Amino acid sequence: MLSADRSVHLNHTVMRTQRCRPARPMYAGASFCILTRIEQPYKLLNMRLTASKADDNSIVDDRTTKARIRDAAIECLAEFGVGATTARKVAERTGVSPGLVIHHFGTMEGLRSVCDEHIAAVIRGHKLEAMSAGPNLDVLAAFRNPDIGPLMSYLARVLADDSPTVARLVDDLVDDAEGYIEQGVESGMVRPTADARGRAVVLTIWNLGALVLHEHLERLVGVDLTDPDVLMDPSLASYFGPMYQIYGEGVFTETFAAHVLEAIAKMASEHDQMKSQSPGEAEPSRTTPSEGTP
Repeated sequence: MLSADRSVHLNHTVMRTQRCRPARPMYAGASFCILTRIEQPYKLLNMRLTASKADDNSIVDDRTTKARIRDAAIECLAEFGVGATTARKVAERTGVSPGLVIHHFGTMEGLRSVCDEHIAAVIRGHKLEAMSAGPNLDVLAAFRNPDIGPLMSYLARVLADDSPTVARLVDDLVDDAEGYIEQGVESGMVRPTADARGRAVVLTIWNLGALVLHEHLERLVGVDLTDPDVLMDPSLASYFGPMYQIYGEGVFTETFAAHVLEAIAKMASEHDQMKSQSPGEAEPSRTTPSEGTP
């Protein structure tokens, strides 16, 4: 369960970034999005959570009832999964009636959508912040950010649900990845590519796949990506080490990689030629009319 101070920080991240969310197709203005977040005054237009301090400097949870229901739903979905999470369970976790849950979100599907948007916004905010830092990013501080950990178990649970809701979530994560990777290119952290969209799709699916298979990852390398405190665990190096070696140095030799890319380019060219043919284009006749045929 999220602590009050962690929940406060997590939701402030959402408020800093959600108004910068570009519409599809992505991505023309990642840098504009960050400049907006840094330069403009902080505005609580769609306030989901505020934090204040009591006289003893303790953090007071000033979240609205709707925000508390959403956060409780995220915890329930991460703990019980999609099928077993009901309005009653969310209401019990929040301390409200099931009717109030439905009053605020209409249906459980509506609540799920709001949870997905919240999760995507938190991830987007942290990634944009990291990519904007460029090559001088404080890597250990970024790895040990406590706000991301609790969200991973949510993703691991819901991604196994084959539904339009999950499809929208994955699409949003891919769109966001295309944006913050482009910001990484601009800041000198990431190599440019001729296929930014394709790269974003592949990297997102690879990372989400690791979450879905988190039990096997834990069995093989001893790291549980769904543990809320995983980013504070030094054993995470056993996963991040090989991962960033692959990202930074590659796997294949330059000669073999060039050979494979050449074959892929040829395959793509053949595919484009097939698509360019008219759908109803008739094949030329292979028979020759016999003499005397009118």
